[in-house]
Amino acid sequence: MSRVPTVAIVGRPNVGKSTLFNRLVGKRLALVDDRPGVTRDRREGDASLLGLEFRIIDTAGYEDEDPQTLPGRMRAQTTAAVREADAALFLIDARAGVTPLDEEIARWLRSEKTPVILAANKCEGRAAEPGLFEAYSLGFGEPIAMSAEHGEGVVDLFENLRPHIESEEEVVEEEAEDENERPLKLAIVGRPNAGKSTLINRILEEERLITGPEAGITRDSISIDWEWEAPDGRLRPVRLIDTAGMRKRAKVQDKLEKLSVADGRRAVEFAEVVVLLLDATLGLEAQDLRIADYVLQEGRALLIAINKWDVAHDHSSLFQGIKRALEDGLSQAPGVGLLAVSAMTGKGLDELIQAGFKVREVWSSRVSTGQLNRWFEEAIERNPPPAPSGKRIKLRYITQINSRPPSFLIFGTRLEMLPDSYLRYLTNSMRKELGFGAVPIRLDTRASKNPFGKDK
Repeated sequence: MSRVPTVAIVGRPNVGKSTLFNRLVGKRLALVDDRPGVTRDRREGDASLLGLEFRIIDTAGYEDEDPQTLPGRMRAQTTAAVREADAALFLIDARAGVTPLDEEIARWLRSEKTPVILAANKCEGRAAEPGLFEAYSLGFGEPIAMSAEHGEGVVDLFENLRPHIESEEEVVEEEAEDENERPLKLAIVGRPNAGKSTLINRILEEERLITGPEAGITRDSISIDWEWEAPDGRLRPVRLIDTAGMRKRAKVQDKLEKLSVADGRRAVEFAEVVVLLLDATLGLEAQDLRIADYVLQEGRALLIAINKWDVAHDHSSLFQGIKRALEDGLSQAPGVGLLAVSAMTGKGLDELIQAGFKVREVWSSRVSTGQLNRWFEEAIERNPPPAPSGKRIKLRYITQINSRPPSFLIFGTRLEMLPDSYLRYLTNSMRKELGFGAVPIRLDTRASKNPFGKDK
Protein backbone atom coordinates (compact mmCIF):
# COMPACT_ATOMS: atom_id res chain seq x y z
CA MET A 1 0.00 0.00 0.00
CA SER A 2 1.54 3.33 -1.04
CA ARG A 3 1.91 6.21 1.41
CA VAL A 4 -0.78 8.87 1.09
CA PRO A 5 0.65 12.34 0.29
CA THR A 6 0.29 14.77 3.20
CA VAL A 7 -0.18 18.54 3.32
CA ALA A 8 0.15 20.59 6.53
CA ILE A 9 -1.68 23.92 6.91
CA VAL A 10 0.41 26.40 8.93
CA GLY A 11 0.05 30.04 9.91
CA ARG A 12 -0.46 32.34 12.84
CA PRO A 13 -3.68 32.08 14.89
CA ASN A 14 -7.04 33.02 13.35
CA VAL A 15 -6.06 33.20 9.67
CA GLY A 16 -8.64 30.55 8.67
CA LYS A 17 -6.65 27.30 8.82
CA SER A 18 -9.51 25.27 10.31
CA THR A 19 -12.03 26.74 7.87
CA LEU A 20 -9.84 25.65 4.96
CA PHE A 21 -9.33 22.23 6.58
CA ASN A 22 -13.10 21.72 6.87
CA ARG A 23 -13.62 22.72 3.24
CA LEU A 24 -10.99 20.28 1.97
CA VAL A 25 -12.30 17.31 3.97
CA GLY A 26 -15.91 18.20 3.18
CA LYS A 27 -17.00 18.05 6.84
CA ARG A 28 -16.93 20.28 9.90
CA LEU A 29 -14.30 18.21 11.68
CA ALA A 30 -12.33 21.13 13.08
CA LEU A 31 -13.89 23.66 15.46
CA VAL A 32 -14.06 27.16 13.99
CA ASP A 33 -14.44 30.35 16.00
CA ASP A 34 -13.41 34.00 15.74
CA ARG A 35 -11.28 33.60 18.85
CA PRO A 36 -7.62 32.71 18.18
CA GLY A 37 -6.10 29.50 19.53
CA VAL A 38 -9.13 27.20 19.17
CA THR A 39 -7.01 24.49 17.51
CA ARG A 40 -4.37 22.95 19.76
CA ASP A 41 -3.60 19.42 18.62
CA ARG A 42 -2.82 18.36 15.07
CA ARG A 43 -6.04 17.28 13.37
CA GLU A 44 -5.87 15.05 10.28
CA GLY A 45 -8.44 14.27 7.62
CA ASP A 46 -8.83 12.79 4.12
CA ALA A 47 -9.01 15.66 1.63
CA SER A 48 -10.24 15.76 -1.96
CA LEU A 49 -9.62 18.67 -4.32
CA LEU A 50 -10.76 18.37 -7.98
CA GLY A 51 -9.80 14.70 -8.04
CA LEU A 52 -6.59 14.98 -5.99
CA GLU A 53 -6.68 12.77 -2.90
CA PHE A 54 -4.37 13.53 0.02
CA ARG A 55 -4.09 13.72 3.80
CA ILE A 56 -4.52 17.22 5.26
CA ILE A 57 -3.26 18.33 8.69
CA ASP A 58 -4.74 21.30 10.56
CA THR A 59 -2.11 22.70 12.94
CA ALA A 60 -2.26 25.06 15.89
CA GLY A 61 -1.54 28.73 15.30
CA TYR A 62 2.23 29.25 15.27
CA GLU A 63 3.34 31.40 18.20
CA ASP A 64 6.81 32.36 19.42
CA GLU A 65 6.63 31.09 23.03
CA ASP A 66 8.73 29.15 25.52
CA PRO A 67 8.80 25.42 24.54
CA GLN A 68 7.57 24.44 28.03
CA THR A 69 4.38 26.50 27.80
CA LEU A 70 1.18 25.29 26.18
CA PRO A 71 1.67 27.55 23.12
CA GLY A 72 5.27 26.33 22.93
CA ARG A 73 4.19 22.68 22.94
CA MET A 74 1.57 23.51 20.30
CA ARG A 75 4.35 25.02 18.18
CA ALA A 76 6.38 21.79 18.54
CA GLN A 77 3.40 19.85 17.15
CA THR A 78 3.24 22.22 14.18
CA THR A 79 6.97 21.80 13.52
CA ALA A 80 6.62 18.00 13.54
CA ALA A 81 3.65 18.16 11.16
CA VAL A 82 5.59 20.26 8.64
CA ARG A 83 8.62 17.97 8.72
CA GLU A 84 6.46 14.90 8.04
CA ALA A 85 4.46 16.56 5.22
CA ASP A 86 5.02 16.52 1.46
CA ALA A 87 4.10 20.22 1.32
CA ALA A 88 3.33 23.03 3.77
CA LEU A 89 0.43 25.35 2.95
CA PHE A 90 1.35 28.69 4.58
CA LEU A 91 -1.82 30.70 5.18
CA ILE A 92 -1.93 34.44 5.90
CA ASP A 93 -4.86 36.82 6.40
CA ALA A 94 -4.89 39.16 3.37
CA ARG A 95 -7.23 41.61 5.11
CA ALA A 96 -4.77 42.04 7.99
CA GLY A 97 -1.73 42.15 5.70
CA VAL A 98 1.69 40.70 6.52
CA THR A 99 2.41 40.85 10.27
CA PRO A 100 5.73 40.43 12.14
CA LEU A 101 4.59 36.92 13.16
CA ASP A 102 3.94 36.04 9.49
CA GLU A 103 7.51 37.13 8.74
CA GLU A 104 8.81 34.99 11.64
CA ILE A 105 6.91 31.95 10.32
CA ALA A 106 8.30 32.59 6.82
CA ARG A 107 11.88 32.63 8.15
CA TRP A 108 11.23 29.34 9.96
CA LEU A 109 9.66 27.69 6.89
CA ARG A 110 12.61 28.74 4.71
CA SER A 111 14.90 26.87 7.12
CA GLU A 112 12.90 23.65 6.68
CA LYS A 113 13.21 21.27 3.72
CA THR A 114 9.45 20.91 3.12
CA PRO A 115 8.18 22.74 -0.02
CA VAL A 116 6.04 25.77 0.86
CA ILE A 117 2.91 27.04 -0.92
CA LEU A 118 1.79 30.51 0.11
CA ALA A 119 -1.94 31.33 0.21
CA ALA A 120 -3.56 34.63 1.13
CA ASN A 121 -6.93 33.88 2.74
CA LYS A 122 -9.99 36.13 3.13
CA CYS A 123 -9.48 37.65 -0.34
CA GLU A 124 -13.14 38.25 -1.01
CA GLY A 125 -13.62 41.96 -1.73
CA ARG A 126 -11.27 44.82 -2.51
CA ALA A 127 -10.13 45.32 1.10
CA ALA A 128 -7.74 42.36 0.75
CA GLU A 129 -5.83 43.76 -2.26
CA PRO A 130 -3.04 45.55 -0.33
CA GLY A 131 -2.38 42.47 1.85
CA LEU A 132 -2.24 40.22 -1.22
CA PHE A 133 0.52 42.32 -2.75
CA GLU A 134 2.38 42.48 0.59
CA ALA A 135 2.51 38.67 0.61
CA TYR A 136 5.10 38.73 -2.18
CA SER A 137 7.59 40.07 0.38
CA LEU A 138 7.55 36.74 2.25
CA GLY A 139 9.73 35.19 -0.46
CA PHE A 140 7.55 32.27 -1.61
CA GLY A 141 6.60 33.64 -5.02
CA GLU A 142 3.07 34.47 -6.15
CA PRO A 143 0.50 33.93 -3.37
CA ILE A 144 -2.76 32.10 -4.06
CA ALA A 145 -5.68 34.53 -3.64
CA MET A 146 -8.44 32.58 -1.94
CA SER A 147 -11.37 32.56 0.44
CA ALA A 148 -11.67 29.37 2.47
CA GLU A 149 -15.10 30.42 3.72
CA HIS A 150 -16.55 31.03 0.24
CA GLY A 151 -14.59 28.38 -1.69
CA GLU A 152 -12.78 30.87 -3.94
CA GLY A 153 -9.33 30.11 -5.34
CA VAL A 154 -9.58 26.31 -5.20
CA VAL A 155 -8.42 25.92 -8.82
CA ASP A 156 -5.23 27.86 -8.13
CA LEU A 157 -4.76 25.83 -4.95
CA PHE A 158 -5.14 22.65 -7.00
CA GLU A 159 -2.54 23.82 -9.52
CA ASN A 160 -0.01 24.55 -6.79
CA LEU A 161 -0.59 21.37 -4.76
CA ARG A 162 -0.71 19.00 -7.72
CA PRO A 163 3.06 18.66 -8.39
CA HIS A 164 3.69 17.78 -4.74
CA ILE A 165 0.99 15.20 -4.10
CA GLU A 166 0.06 13.56 -7.39
CA SER A 167 1.21 9.92 -7.69
CA GLU A 168 -0.95 8.45 -10.43
CA GLU A 169 1.39 5.61 -11.37
CA GLU A 170 0.91 4.10 -7.88
CA VAL A 171 -2.86 4.56 -8.18
CA VAL A 172 -2.88 2.71 -11.50
CA GLU A 173 -0.96 -0.21 -9.99
CA GLU A 174 -3.28 -0.47 -6.97
CA GLU A 175 -6.44 -0.23 -9.08
CA ALA A 176 -5.14 -2.89 -11.45
CA GLU A 177 -4.68 -5.30 -8.55
CA ASP A 178 -8.22 -4.69 -7.30
CA GLU A 179 -9.75 -4.89 -10.79
CA ASN A 180 -9.16 -8.64 -11.07
CA GLU A 181 -10.91 -9.28 -7.75
CA ARG A 182 -14.02 -7.18 -8.29
CA PRO A 183 -17.04 -8.69 -10.05
CA LEU A 184 -17.74 -7.36 -13.53
CA LYS A 185 -21.13 -5.64 -13.18
CA LEU A 186 -22.72 -6.45 -16.54
CA ALA A 187 -26.27 -5.26 -17.28
CA ILE A 188 -28.27 -6.56 -20.26
CA VAL A 189 -30.70 -3.98 -21.67
CA GLY A 190 -32.85 -3.67 -24.78
CA ARG A 191 -36.36 -3.53 -26.15
CA PRO A 192 -38.97 -6.09 -24.98
CA ASN A 193 -38.51 -9.63 -26.30
CA ALA A 194 -34.95 -9.11 -27.53
CA GLY A 195 -33.98 -12.25 -25.60
CA LYS A 196 -32.29 -10.75 -22.53
CA SER A 197 -33.45 -13.36 -20.00
CA THR A 198 -32.84 -16.22 -22.44
CA LEU A 199 -29.30 -14.93 -22.98
CA ILE A 200 -28.56 -14.90 -19.26
CA ASN A 201 -30.03 -18.40 -18.83
CA ARG A 202 -27.73 -19.63 -21.59
CA ILE A 203 -24.71 -18.00 -19.95
CA LEU A 204 -25.60 -19.61 -16.60
CA GLU A 205 -26.54 -22.91 -18.29
CA GLU A 206 -29.71 -23.12 -16.18
CA GLU A 207 -33.28 -21.85 -16.34
CA ARG A 208 -32.65 -19.17 -13.75
CA LEU A 209 -35.02 -16.58 -15.26
CA ILE A 210 -38.54 -16.98 -16.58
CA THR A 211 -38.70 -16.71 -20.37
CA GLY A 212 -41.36 -17.05 -23.03
CA PRO A 213 -42.70 -15.59 -26.28
CA GLU A 214 -44.69 -12.92 -24.44
CA ALA A 215 -43.05 -9.50 -24.29
CA GLY A 216 -42.55 -7.90 -20.86
CA ILE A 217 -42.19 -11.02 -18.68
CA THR A 218 -39.31 -9.48 -16.74
CA ARG A 219 -40.40 -6.66 -14.43
CA ASP A 220 -37.73 -6.31 -11.75
CA SER A 221 -34.03 -5.97 -12.45
CA ILE A 222 -32.51 -9.28 -11.35
CA SER A 223 -28.87 -9.48 -10.21
CA ILE A 224 -27.11 -12.86 -10.36
CA ASP A 225 -23.55 -13.61 -9.24
CA TRP A 226 -21.63 -16.02 -11.44
CA GLU A 227 -18.06 -17.02 -12.31
CA TRP A 228 -16.70 -17.03 -15.85
CA GLU A 229 -13.76 -19.24 -16.80
CA ALA A 230 -11.33 -16.99 -18.67
CA PRO A 231 -9.12 -18.33 -21.52
CA ASP A 232 -6.20 -18.54 -19.06
CA GLY A 233 -8.24 -20.87 -16.82
CA ARG A 234 -8.89 -18.34 -14.06
CA LEU A 235 -12.38 -17.93 -12.65
CA ARG A 236 -13.45 -14.29 -12.92
CA PRO A 237 -16.45 -13.03 -10.88
CA VAL A 238 -19.36 -11.56 -12.85
CA ARG A 239 -22.58 -9.95 -11.64
CA LEU A 240 -25.19 -10.36 -14.40
CA ILE A 241 -28.13 -7.94 -14.30
CA ASP A 242 -31.29 -8.70 -16.26
CA THR A 243 -33.62 -5.75 -16.90
CA ALA A 244 -37.13 -5.13 -18.14
CA GLY A 245 -37.59 -4.29 -21.81
CA MET A 246 -37.47 -0.56 -22.56
CA ARG A 247 -40.14 0.61 -24.98
CA LYS A 248 -40.49 4.08 -26.42
CA ARG A 249 -41.59 6.38 -23.58
CA ALA A 250 -44.81 7.45 -25.32
CA LYS A 251 -45.97 3.82 -25.48
CA VAL A 252 -45.43 3.16 -21.76
CA GLN A 253 -48.82 3.82 -20.11
CA ASP A 254 -49.13 1.06 -17.52
CA LYS A 255 -47.93 2.13 -14.07
CA LEU A 256 -46.17 -1.21 -13.44
CA GLU A 257 -44.33 -1.00 -16.74
CA LYS A 258 -43.23 2.53 -15.88
CA LEU A 259 -41.82 1.25 -12.59
CA SER A 260 -40.08 -1.61 -14.41
CA VAL A 261 -38.44 0.75 -16.90
CA ALA A 262 -37.34 3.06 -14.06
CA ASP A 263 -35.85 0.04 -12.30
CA GLY A 264 -33.98 -0.86 -15.48
CA ARG A 265 -32.56 2.65 -15.69
CA ARG A 266 -31.30 2.35 -12.11
CA ALA A 267 -29.64 -0.95 -13.09
CA VAL A 268 -27.73 0.93 -15.81
CA GLU A 269 -26.49 3.41 -13.20
CA PHE A 270 -25.35 0.49 -11.01
CA ALA A 271 -23.57 -1.35 -13.83
CA GLU A 272 -20.02 -0.92 -15.12
CA VAL A 273 -20.58 -2.39 -18.59
CA VAL A 274 -23.96 -2.40 -20.34
CA VAL A 275 -24.81 -4.77 -23.21
CA LEU A 276 -27.52 -3.44 -25.50
CA LEU A 277 -29.18 -6.52 -27.01
CA LEU A 278 -30.65 -6.18 -30.50
CA ASP A 279 -33.04 -8.57 -32.21
CA ALA A 280 -31.43 -9.72 -35.48
CA THR A 281 -34.87 -10.29 -37.02
CA LEU A 282 -35.79 -6.62 -36.45
CA GLY A 283 -32.43 -4.89 -36.93
CA LEU A 284 -31.52 -1.54 -35.38
CA GLU A 285 -34.40 0.79 -34.51
CA ALA A 286 -34.60 4.36 -33.19
CA GLN A 287 -35.45 3.10 -29.68
CA ASP A 288 -32.19 1.11 -29.62
CA LEU A 289 -30.25 4.32 -30.30
CA ARG A 290 -32.16 6.10 -27.51
CA ILE A 291 -31.21 3.35 -25.07
CA ALA A 292 -27.58 3.44 -26.19
CA ASP A 293 -27.47 7.22 -25.83
CA TYR A 294 -28.87 6.95 -22.29
CA VAL A 295 -26.19 4.41 -21.35
CA LEU A 296 -23.43 6.69 -22.65
CA GLN A 297 -24.93 9.74 -20.95
CA GLU A 298 -24.74 7.83 -17.67
CA GLY A 299 -21.04 7.24 -18.32
CA ARG A 300 -21.26 3.45 -18.59
CA ALA A 301 -19.13 1.37 -20.97
CA LEU A 302 -21.31 0.10 -23.83
CA LEU A 303 -21.28 -3.07 -25.93
CA ILE A 304 -23.89 -3.93 -28.56
CA ALA A 305 -24.81 -7.56 -29.24
CA ILE A 306 -27.01 -8.75 -32.12
CA ASN A 307 -29.05 -11.68 -30.73
CA LYS A 308 -30.93 -14.42 -32.59
CA TRP A 309 -28.03 -14.73 -35.04
CA ASP A 310 -29.01 -18.37 -35.61
CA VAL A 311 -32.24 -17.34 -37.38
CA ALA A 312 -30.94 -14.21 -39.14
CA HIS A 313 -30.59 -14.01 -42.94
CA ASP A 314 -27.71 -12.55 -44.97
CA HIS A 315 -25.39 -12.22 -41.98
CA SER A 316 -22.74 -10.05 -43.62
CA SER A 317 -25.21 -7.50 -44.97
CA LEU A 318 -27.06 -7.35 -41.62
CA PHE A 319 -23.88 -6.86 -39.57
CA GLN A 320 -22.44 -4.16 -41.87
CA GLY A 321 -25.79 -2.37 -42.07
CA ILE A 322 -26.10 -2.17 -38.28
CA LYS A 323 -22.47 -1.08 -37.99
CA ARG A 324 -23.01 1.81 -40.44
CA ALA A 325 -26.22 2.85 -38.67
CA LEU A 326 -24.39 2.93 -35.32
CA GLU A 327 -21.63 5.11 -36.78
CA ASP A 328 -24.26 7.63 -37.85
CA GLY A 329 -26.47 7.39 -34.75
CA LEU A 330 -23.76 7.15 -32.05
CA SER A 331 -21.21 9.68 -33.23
CA GLN A 332 -20.35 10.43 -29.57
CA ALA A 333 -18.85 6.91 -29.21
CA PRO A 334 -17.35 5.92 -32.57
CA GLY A 335 -16.29 2.30 -32.83
CA VAL A 336 -18.47 0.91 -30.02
CA GLY A 337 -18.03 -2.88 -29.75
CA LEU A 338 -20.48 -4.86 -31.93
CA LEU A 339 -20.82 -8.64 -31.56
CA ALA A 340 -23.08 -11.35 -33.00
CA VAL A 341 -24.55 -13.80 -30.45
CA SER A 342 -27.21 -16.43 -30.10
CA ALA A 343 -28.96 -17.10 -26.81
CA MET A 344 -30.33 -20.34 -28.29
CA THR A 345 -27.05 -21.90 -29.47
CA GLY A 346 -24.55 -20.12 -27.21
CA LYS A 347 -22.67 -18.53 -30.13
CA GLY A 348 -20.43 -15.61 -29.16
CA LEU A 349 -21.24 -15.64 -25.44
CA ASP A 350 -17.65 -16.26 -24.28
CA GLU A 351 -16.47 -13.46 -26.59
CA LEU A 352 -19.16 -11.18 -25.13
CA ILE A 353 -18.02 -11.72 -21.53
CA GLN A 354 -14.36 -11.33 -22.53
CA ALA A 355 -15.18 -8.07 -24.32
CA GLY A 356 -16.94 -6.90 -21.15
CA PHE A 357 -13.80 -7.38 -19.05
CA LYS A 358 -11.63 -5.66 -21.67
CA VAL A 359 -13.86 -2.60 -22.03
CA ARG A 360 -14.14 -2.29 -18.22
CA GLU A 361 -10.35 -2.20 -18.02
CA VAL A 362 -10.26 0.73 -20.46
CA TRP A 363 -13.21 2.42 -18.71
CA SER A 364 -11.35 2.18 -15.37
CA SER A 365 -7.93 3.23 -16.66
CA ARG A 366 -5.81 6.24 -15.80
CA VAL A 367 -3.16 7.89 -17.94
CA SER A 368 0.09 8.99 -16.32
CA THR A 369 0.53 12.75 -16.01
CA GLY A 370 3.58 12.75 -18.29
CA GLN A 371 1.92 10.74 -21.07
CA LEU A 372 -1.27 12.79 -20.86
CA ASN A 373 0.47 16.16 -21.15
CA ARG A 374 2.78 14.96 -23.93
CA TRP A 375 -0.31 13.98 -25.93
CA PHE A 376 -1.95 17.32 -25.02
CA GLU A 377 1.00 19.40 -26.25
CA GLU A 378 1.20 17.43 -29.52
CA ALA A 379 -2.57 17.71 -30.11
CA ILE A 380 -2.43 21.50 -29.60
CA GLU A 381 0.62 21.81 -31.84
CA ARG A 382 -1.14 19.87 -34.64
CA ASN A 383 -4.31 21.93 -34.35
CA PRO A 384 -4.02 25.10 -32.19
CA PRO A 385 -7.21 26.45 -30.61
CA PRO A 386 -8.90 29.31 -32.48
CA ALA A 387 -8.51 32.98 -31.56
CA PRO A 388 -12.04 34.42 -31.70
CA SER A 389 -12.06 38.20 -32.25
CA GLY A 390 -8.26 38.07 -32.18
CA LYS A 391 -8.20 36.95 -28.53
CA ARG A 392 -5.88 34.03 -27.91
CA ILE A 393 -7.23 31.02 -26.02
CA LYS A 394 -4.41 29.60 -23.93
CA LEU A 395 -4.57 25.90 -22.96
CA ARG A 396 -2.12 25.38 -20.10
CA TYR A 397 -2.38 21.70 -19.18
CA ILE A 398 -4.76 18.80 -18.65
CA THR A 399 -5.21 16.41 -15.74
CA GLN A 400 -7.28 13.28 -15.22
CA ILE A 401 -9.58 13.83 -12.26
CA ASN A 402 -11.38 10.51 -12.31
CA SER A 403 -11.87 7.15 -14.00
CA ARG A 404 -14.97 4.97 -14.43
CA PRO A 405 -15.57 6.80 -16.82
CA PRO A 406 -12.30 8.60 -17.66
CA SER A 407 -12.78 12.27 -16.76
CA PHE A 408 -10.40 15.13 -17.50
CA LEU A 409 -10.02 18.84 -16.71
CA ILE A 410 -8.30 21.33 -19.01
CA PHE A 411 -6.85 24.44 -17.38
CA GLY A 412 -6.20 27.67 -19.22
CA THR A 413 -7.47 31.16 -19.99
CA ARG A 414 -10.50 32.34 -21.98
CA LEU A 415 -11.81 28.79 -21.98
CA GLU A 416 -15.39 30.01 -22.11
CA MET A 417 -14.60 30.96 -25.73
CA LEU A 418 -13.37 27.48 -26.66
CA PRO A 419 -15.82 25.99 -29.21
CA ASP A 420 -17.39 22.57 -28.73
CA SER A 421 -15.86 21.48 -32.02
CA TYR A 422 -12.38 21.84 -30.53
CA LEU A 423 -13.33 19.78 -27.48
CA ARG A 424 -14.64 17.09 -29.86
CA TYR A 425 -11.30 17.19 -31.69
CA LEU A 426 -9.44 16.64 -28.41
CA THR A 427 -11.82 13.85 -27.33
CA ASN A 428 -11.48 11.99 -30.64
CA SER A 429 -7.69 12.40 -30.56
CA MET A 430 -7.67 11.04 -27.00
CA ARG A 431 -9.71 8.00 -28.06
CA LYS A 432 -7.31 7.23 -30.89
CA GLU A 433 -3.94 8.05 -29.36
CA LEU A 434 -4.46 7.18 -25.68
CA GLY A 435 -6.40 3.97 -26.32
CA PHE A 436 -9.77 4.90 -24.85
CA GLY A 437 -11.68 3.59 -27.85
CA ALA A 438 -15.46 3.97 -27.56
CA VAL A 439 -15.78 4.33 -23.77
CA PRO A 440 -17.46 7.55 -22.59
CA ILE A 441 -14.98 10.38 -21.97
CA ARG A 442 -15.85 13.43 -19.88
CA LEU A 443 -13.81 16.48 -20.81
CA ASP A 444 -14.36 19.75 -18.95
CA THR A 445 -12.55 23.08 -18.73
CA ARG A 446 -11.64 25.22 -15.75
CA ALA A 447 -10.12 28.70 -15.82
CA SER A 448 -7.94 30.06 -13.03
CA LYS A 449 -9.67 32.95 -11.31
CA ASN A 450 -7.36 35.35 -9.52
CA PRO A 451 -9.54 38.39 -8.64
CA PHE A 452 -6.48 40.67 -8.75
CA GLY A 453 -4.67 39.16 -11.74
CA LYS A 454 -5.13 39.58 -15.46
CA ASP A 455 -4.84 36.88 -18.09
CA LYS A 456 -1.69 37.23 -20.12
